[in-house]
Amino acid sequence: MSPLPNYRPKQLSLGPLETEILNIVWELDRVTVKDVHDRILADPDRELAYTSVTTVLRRLTEKGWLACDKQERVFYWRPLVTKEQAQVIEAHEKLHRFLAVGNPDVVAAFADSLDRTSLEQLDAIAKRIQAARQQREEK
Repeated sequence: MSPLPNYRPKQLSLGPLETEILNIVWELDRVTVKDVHDRILADPDRELAYTSVTTVLRRLTEKGWLACDKQERVFYWRPLVTKEQAQVIEAHEKLHRFLAVGNPDVVAAFADSLDRTSLEQLDAIAKRIQAARQQREEK
């Protein structure tokens, strides 16, 4: 997994339509409102106003997920973090919320419920944590 990126969006929580549109932006890399609108309407069972797509793209920009550039008279949106970076940020946030519980019994109960493969992953994580701690002590 990638390291935690230096840049993080201002607001991490996203609604379902924001998530859907962000996934389209990640897939296409650089989009116009029309690109996103056409992609959503490719599903014959979907309806969505063009202005709604514009609103969501602007909202994603305000939240720090996208940047908007204007070329001549056309606005283009591009992601400020990759999908992989977003997954790392999300995992980091979930881990911090889990550890914020602060009750060792809760963490231990979680560990007790893991299967063999998960336990092997935890062992690998523990080794990486130990290596990171040793690096910090050596500095």
